[in-house]
Amino acid sequence: MGITERREREKNERKKAILNCAKELILTHGVGQVSMEDIARKAELSKATVYLYFAGKDDLFSEICEEAAIVFLDHFKPLFEAGITGLRALKFVWRGYIELFGSSNDMLIVFLVRNFLFPGQPFISLEEENKTPHVDAILGMIKSLIDQCKEEGVFDPDLDSLMATRVLLTMFSNAVDNAARVPSQGRGMFVEEIARAFQVIIYGFAREGFDRSLLNIMSD
Repeated sequence: MGITERREREKNERKKAILNCAKELILTHGVGQVSMEDIARKAELSKATVYLYFAGKDDLFSEICEEAAIVFLDHFKPLFEAGITGLRALKFVWRGYIELFGSSNDMLIVFLVRNFLFPGQPFISLEEENKTPHVDAILGMIKSLIDQCKEEGVFDPDLDSLMATRVLLTMFSNAVDNAARVPSQGRGMFVEEIARAFQVIIYGFAREGFDRSLLNIMSD
């Protein structure tokens, strides 16, 4: 390995270390309580060095958010190449979200950081400037599944897809915000809470006369 390649590898490793330290601090203290100085101290670097990698806290947090969103999208990429129905895909996304939520802190962090970067705003606004493209890709993916369910006669054709996506993501966001306030071992109750809320919302989206037993999120 040449000098240039070695330096590039070291640079990437240092950047990754900074991001990992920031994640640990977010989970321990909350997004709003973490400063660049805290992150530098945790990473055993000078604050000036951290600023070489990130212009500021918002820039660093945006990258954390995007990194977690990429994990989510990669998890579901094979699903959308399979050409399955919108309803089945929506169920798989739900189960995959719970799987990732239970096995990784990334999904928790993506909601916490998103709320910090856009305080007082709805979790989703597909019309706003594309500031976090991979996160917006997740939101667009869910909206496309809702559109597909409408086209396939599962959801009410008059359902506002954008509003429906906002409802689902806001519900997830509120539940995750609550989960962030308890130790990780106690998050199971919030998974059950999200499941019940998700099921009720999906029933509400259904086309009149559609067999709601087919909307059971735990069935194939």
